[in-house]
Amino acid sequence: MTRAPKAAANAELQRRIQELIATKGGGHNADMVADIIENALKLLTDVKDSGDVRVIKTALRELRYAFRLFAPYAHKRKITIFGSARTQPSQPEYQQAVEFARKVVQAGFMVITGAGPGIMQAGHEGAGKENSFGANIQLPWEQSANPVIREDAKLVTFRYFFTRKLTFIRHSDALALFPGGFGTMDEGYEALTLMQTGKSQIMPLVLVDCPGGNFWKTWDKHVREHLLRDQLISPEDLNLFRITDSTDEAVRYITRFYRNYHSTRWVKDLYVIRLQHAPTPTALAALNEDFADIITGEPIHAIAPTPEEILDQEHPKLPRIAFGFNRKGYGRLRQMIDALNML
Repeated sequence: MTRAPKAAANAELQRRIQELIATKGGGHNADMVADIIENALKLLTDVKDSGDVRVIKTALRELRYAFRLFAPYAHKRKITIFGSARTQPSQPEYQQAVEFARKVVQAGFMVITGAGPGIMQAGHEGAGKENSFGANIQLPWEQSANPVIREDAKLVTFRYFFTRKLTFIRHSDALALFPGGFGTMDEGYEALTLMQTGKSQIMPLVLVDCPGGNFWKTWDKHVREHLLRDQLISPEDLNLFRITDSTDEAVRYITRFYRNYHSTRWVKDLYVIRLQHAPTPTALAALNEDFADIITGEPIHAIAPTPEEILDQEHPKLPRIAFGFNRKGYGRLRQMIDALNML
């Protein structure tokens, strides 16, 4: 097909896609939905294996449903609690998870868990059904949702772990890990990796040992003696998590993260940090001096809401600062957020 007929065919395709969207009644993000439709049609020629197409189809369905489920609660901060499905109600870790969930809900959070038994059920028991979300997973032995969340509308069941884990991270403002097995380790390492590489928002991640326990202390020793000592991670990466055996300290660690800090986003080459309270010129000067190692380009300075944020209606009334971030020092960025919270 020559260039002119190809362009004409593409224009006709775009017209028909827009006509299809209009027939459906229009709605949010029509331009991006049009792109999804166009790429879906390309599967007809680009992907022959039906199993591959099934993965795409199921992932899209699961994410669409999950995003719709969480949307009415976007104004509420949420914490995801991870931990073993094998933990019994008689064990101290179970009771501690119940206590932690109750306290974090009192601090203004809703609770997300994997909806199964063990630590997941403990999190829902402490939070109460009205403050709980469940992200269940289909397994060969059919993990059913725990009785707290089983009949609630805020339950979604996933076929794929990757869509489930994306949902956890996408809708969480904090993460708490209790002792657990491969799944808990996987979720913890993925959360750390996403923050370390800037693929998710920085958020508080707390590892909760039972009183006097050493589950996470032993894990931390391994991280320091192997990953850090062998220079497989940076010393600053250790700022991305906190270990405690106190539920009160765990809740304080989470809530203090949002004492002044609100949220971030990239706007072209500027890293924008939205705050509850604007820093003084003296504080800005100190931040530029203390965190010069992660600044490249523009220094840390106060700015008005950017046109992009105004267009997306992203908290236009909040004060904000911005700077040229080097896109790799996320452990140091975590320290900078702590400094902003201390102002």
